[in-house]
Amino acid sequence: MQTAQTEERWQAFSERVTWQGHPHLAVEPFAATPDDVARLNERNLHVLRTLASLDERRFESAADVDDPVMQELQRMDSKLNVLLDIVDRLLLPATVLPPRQPVSFNAVGLIVPAGLLPPDGPLLIRMHFEACRALPLELLVQQGKAVGNDNVFLYFRDLSEAVEDGLERFVFCHHRRKVAEARLSGIPETVPGHKHRM
Repeated sequence: MQTAQTEERWQAFSERVTWQGHPHLAVEPFAATPDDVARLNERNLHVLRTLASLDERRFESAADVDDPVMQELQRMDSKLNVLLDIVDRLLLPATVLPPRQPVSFNAVGLIVPAGLLPPDGPLLIRMHFEACRALPLELLVQQGKAVGNDNVFLYFRDLSEAVEDGLERFVFCHHRRKVAEARLSGIPETVPGHKHRM
C-alpha cells in the first residue's frame, strides 16, 4: 500500500548527505494527535537550535588562534562547556539513557537496526546527542523498507518546514566539520557524503 511512497522517500534519502554516528536512541509506538505534532515540531526546533549553538561553539574553540583575547575567550568557553556537560549529566545520567545505536539520518529519514522496531504502526524515535543529552530530538517516523544487513529505513512524518530545514542544516554542518577536521589533520578527504549502507 505504501510501496510507492516508501520508494520515493528512500530515493530522496539516498540522494542527500547523511549524519552518521552512535547516539543514544529509542524507538517506541506513538499514535500522534494534531496537538502532539505541533508540540513535537516546536520542541524539536528548539533542540536543533540548541545543538547547533553548542556544536558551533565547541568547533570554534578547537581552532588555533594567536590573539591573546581570543585565547582567553576560548578558555572561558571551555570552562562553560565543562559546566554544561556536568549539568547535562546531572539532569540525565547515562544509566537512564537508551543504548547507543548505529544511525544514519538526514531530513528525509534514518536507518536504524531492525531489532529496535516494535510491531507495525506509527512510531516515535528519540535521539540523544552528546552536545546536550538532556534534550533529545523526538521525531515521528513511519516504517519504510529493509536495508542492507538487518537494518531498516524509517521516514519522517509531519515535520514542519522549519524542523526539516533545521535537520538539513544540522546534517550539513556536521558534514562540513568532518571535512574541515580531515583537512586540518592532513588525512585524505574520505568523509562519507551519503553512504547509507551499514
